[in-house]
Amino acid sequence: MRLYFKYLNIQLKSQLQYRASFILLSVGQFFIPFTVFSGLYFMFERFGDLKGWSFFEVALCFSVIHLAFSISECFGRGFDDFSGLVASGDFDRLLVRPRSTIIQVFGSKFEFSRVGRLVQGMIVLVWSVSNLPVLWSLPKLVILFLMILNGVFIFTGVFILAATFCFWTIQAIEVANVFTDGGREMAQYPLNIYEKWVTRFFTFIIPFGCVTYLPLLYILDKKDGNLLTYLLVPFGGLVFLLPCLLVWQIGVRHYRSTGS
Repeated sequence: MRLYFKYLNIQLKSQLQYRASFILLSVGQFFIPFTVFSGLYFMFERFGDLKGWSFFEVALCFSVIHLAFSISECFGRGFDDFSGLVASGDFDRLLVRPRSTIIQVFGSKFEFSRVGRLVQGMIVLVWSVSNLPVLWSLPKLVILFLMILNGVFIFTGVFILAATFCFWTIQAIEVANVFTDGGREMAQYPLNIYEKWVTRFFTFIIPFGCVTYLPLLYILDKKDGNLLTYLLVPFGGLVFLLPCLLVWQIGVRHYRSTGS
């Protein structure tokens, strides 16, 4: 982990060399999800609720998924841009170093300008929590934290899977965006508003339902159940991430060096 934090420090210093550019990018990242949130707000102004979900309940769902995505995109950007390393043959250099390729790819690129998206998500989170008629307790706060962490695991896992395909296809496959950008846009709403097959797919295959929908049922007192069950649900992302790391190792073993 010491190596990872060195990567982190170097990337942060390099991006802050152009502070005006960094600030403008951060502001831009703030307003990108803001436009989406504005659409959400005006939709509820027109229709009142969405299949029994109020505006602030959906706003909490929105904030959690966007916080998770911004953190994952910031620290997992190396996997999102991994195709460049394979196409140029630079991945060969990572293989001859006495460190894990996972750590090296994680540390190859950070997008600290995503702090703008992170700030926007935090504002929506605080606003929604302060306006919800929910009796907050320590278990609910723990579950809320685990929801965000769970989302980070899932988005990172999807980035890793997409990067692994580059060992065979060289270029990143655009279908991965269906599960990153598309997954983010879909999971910002409660899953029960969609068709059943969509809900099942994004609960048991790519478990975005474990990020927002299922834990929110407990936090918002919409469904009774065992507390332990709801405390374990947010760990679905970790269960998803572990096989992704295994698939990555399989991809590394099948990588054919350029000889450079």
